[in-house]
Amino acid sequence: METNNNLIKNNITEKELHPMSGMAMLFIIIIGILAGVALCIAGPVFFVDMTGVFVAAGILLIVVLCILMAGLKIVNPNEALVLTLFGKYYGTIKKDGFFFVNPFATGFNPTVAGTVDGLIAEISESAKKDGHKKGRTMSKKVSTKTMTLNNGQQKVNDVQGNPVVIGAIVIWHVSNPTKAVFNIENYFEYLSTQCDSTIRNTARLYPYDTIDQENDEMTLRGSSLEIAQNMKGELQEKVKGAGIEILEVRITHLAYAEEIAAAMLKRQQAAATIAAREKIVEGAVGMVRMALDKLEDDELVVLDDERKAAMVSNLLVVLCGDKDPQPVVNSGSIY
Repeated sequence: METNNNLIKNNITEKELHPMSGMAMLFIIIIGILAGVALCIAGPVFFVDMTGVFVAAGILLIVVLCILMAGLKIVNPNEALVLTLFGKYYGTIKKDGFFFVNPFATGFNPTVAGTVDGLIAEISESAKKDGHKKGRTMSKKVSTKTMTLNNGQQKVNDVQGNPVVIGAIVIWHVSNPTKAVFNIENYFEYLSTQCDSTIRNTARLYPYDTIDQENDEMTLRGSSLEIAQNMKGELQEKVKGAGIEILEVRITHLAYAEEIAAAMLKRQQAAATIAAREKIVEGAVGMVRMALDKLEDDELVVLDDERKAAMVSNLLVVLCGDKDPQPVVNSGSIY
C-alpha cells in the first residue's frame, strides 16, 4: 500500500552544522569596527597626504564587519535553525547556543510565513481595541519541544453506521526539522489534517459498543486504549515523512451523536435491566429451591404438588417484584 512518504518528492537529507562560537566572532567584529573607526580618524590627523586611502579602508572594513554580523545566530534550547544559502539547503543547527555561520545563510521556516496573515489580522484587531499597534517577533527557528494537538470533536460513523462524536489529543514533537520545513508546507496543518483522517478511518473499523457483554470484540468504548495505540501507529506512518514523531494519542471524548443518543440510552438501559432481571430470577429460583428442600428435610410441613406450585409462585413474586410485598395473614388451614 502506498504511504504518504512515497508521495513526498525531493526528500532532503538532514545535515547538522557545527559552527564556530558566536562570542569569539562578536569580539573580532567589535575589535575590527573599532579599528575601522580608528583608521577613519587617524587618516586626516596623522596621514594628511593619504587621508582618502585611510578613510576608504576604514569605511570598507566597517561595512564588511557589519555584513558579517548577520551571521551571528542565537539558538535557544529545544529549538533548531534550518539555513538556506541562495535557495539551496545549507545545514541545520540543532544545538543551543550563540554561533557564527555564513552571513548570507538565512533561516527557513514556511510555517511562519503561513501565519503572517492571521497575525496581521490579530494585530489590527488589537490596535482597534487598544488604540495602538502591537507587534510580535516571528522567529524562523523550528521548535522541537513536545507539543499537544487538541483535535477537538468530530462526528464519524462506527462500523455499524451509528453516528458517534469522538475527540482525541495528540502529543508530538518535531524530530527532523529539515524534513518538517522542506517536505511539508505547514507541518501544523498537515498534522491536524492527518489526525482527522486517522480518527475517521479508525472509528469506521469498530462499533461503539456491543449488546452482548460476553463478546470479546474490540469496541470504541471498551477498548479505547488499544484503539488509541492503533491510531498512534497509523498516524506515525502518515507523518513520518514530515519529520514528526508521535509520542501518544488519547481519546478524550466519545459519545453517540445527539440525534440517536436518547434511543441508544434506552437500548443500554433495556440491556442493563434484562441483565439485572436474569440475575434476580436466577437467585430467586435458587432461594425457592433451598426453601423447599429445607422444609422437606426438617419435615416441618408436607406439601403436595399444588401447594408447592402456589408457594413457588408466591416466593417468586416476593423475590422478583420491584416493590415491597404487602403481607396477608392466613388464619385458617392451608388445606
